[in-house]
Amino acid sequence: MIVHSTEKNAVIRSLRSAAPYIRLYKGKTFVVKAGGAVFGDPVATRALIEQIAILHYLGIRVVMVHGGGPQLTQVTEAMGVPTRMVQGRRVTDEKSIDATSMVLNGLINTKLLAMCRDLDIEAVGVSGVDAGLIKAHKRPPVSVEGETVDYGFVGDIDLVDGTVLRKLLDNGLMPVVSPLSADESGTLLNINADTVAAAIGAALDAEKLILCTGAPGILENVEDPRSVISFTDLKGLDDLRKTGAIKDGMLPKAKAIESAIKGGVRRVHVISYDAPDSILAEVFTNEGTGTMIVADVKGLTAAEQQAGKA
Repeated sequence: MIVHSTEKNAVIRSLRSAAPYIRLYKGKTFVVKAGGAVFGDPVATRALIEQIAILHYLGIRVVMVHGGGPQLTQVTEAMGVPTRMVQGRRVTDEKSIDATSMVLNGLINTKLLAMCRDLDIEAVGVSGVDAGLIKAHKRPPVSVEGETVDYGFVGDIDLVDGTVLRKLLDNGLMPVVSPLSADESGTLLNINADTVAAAIGAALDAEKLILCTGAPGILENVEDPRSVISFTDLKGLDDLRKTGAIKDGMLPKAKAIESAIKGGVRRVHVISYDAPDSILAEVFTNEGTGTMIVADVKGLTAAEQQAGKA
């Protein structure tokens, strides 16, 4: 490959700019969550894993958590089981829990591991069931806008035991986590992947939780994709929820973000998997690409607030 002088200089400048971040984050833990929508596009999936591979190569301890909503919907509807979502959360009945296991633990997790192998990432697939990683209970019926909703075989997390993940990370391996778990009696439970990623981030004292979505970030106006909020804090997140800027599928994300930060994750980033090199831009540049959420924006330096990222 021939690299022209201008291209070479650009590469060198980029490396110099990224060097402080590489020093800062080497040895730190990042949790990267990707929703199932990206996995419908092999090119986008490959681009995502390539970015995660670079983090891994640079000595960042990466845990990847994946969803699989669109694929699960496709399979369950082919089985004649309708999909029902309530406030962005899937109702999982007895017929669809087996399909959930097949799609999450089988189809998606295995395909991601195969792609990791191609990129020389020593990755290991696990689910919340493995080694008691996620201890959960079946969610009881709840009242939603005056209606009693039984989510079925959906779990709420009691505890994340990060021991198995730490052992994998300590040995240079990258865990790829499916959000399926089970209760104490072994009943399989489907858990929202954002919720799982947030709980894992808190359990591992992660430096960053990166949520890769179809949106460019958190929007001030849901009708305007250009209204990306560069940074906010927990109070700002709550204000957006109250004004309706956060709704539907963003509701569980917002709850997961809040849980992660309160659990000790230093910073959460909401970025688009469609934007070129969005993870690398968010991690290794001041400008970033999406929305960064912290506990309190008053803790950011003036330079960070001006740049919109840290």
